[in-house]
Amino acid sequence: MAAAREVVRAAALAEARSWLGTPYRHQASRKGVGCDCLGLVRGIWRSLYGTEPEAAGPYAADWAEMGRGDPLLEAARRHCIEIPAGSYSPGDLLVFRWRPHLPAKHLGILAGGNRFIHAYQGSAVVASALAPQWRSRIAGVFAFPPVSTDR
Repeated sequence: MAAAREVVRAAALAEARSWLGTPYRHQASRKGVGCDCLGLVRGIWRSLYGTEPEAAGPYAADWAEMGRGDPLLEAARRHCIEIPAGSYSPGDLLVFRWRPHLPAKHLGILAGGNRFIHAYQGSAVVASALAPQWRSRIAGVFAFPPVSTDR
């Protein structure tokens, strides 16, 4: 199981790196054309598993401030494996919360070397330092599930 998890982590990270430079586009998920943070993770998922686990549906830029629940965190828990704090590895999914009382609203992939890859609004898919201001906003860390050999 551990070896399979490392294979998936390596594949997720390699795919995330292949999206670097993709322009930021709200609700998009097309490598080299445009994506937001969810679109980046959707693209990585498609690369790993061939299809998306569920439809994202339309969402406004301020959806987290206007909605109920914690849909990004809940979706990560439905489809991925939650990792205990401090034991995550490159290739894992990071879920960020801007403020303690708001739902999680941002996603990235841990890249190692104290960096993570994410779609940065107003820019592109970039690798950023996982500085203290980012670390303090981590709401959850998840491993992608094993890839089925049935596809």
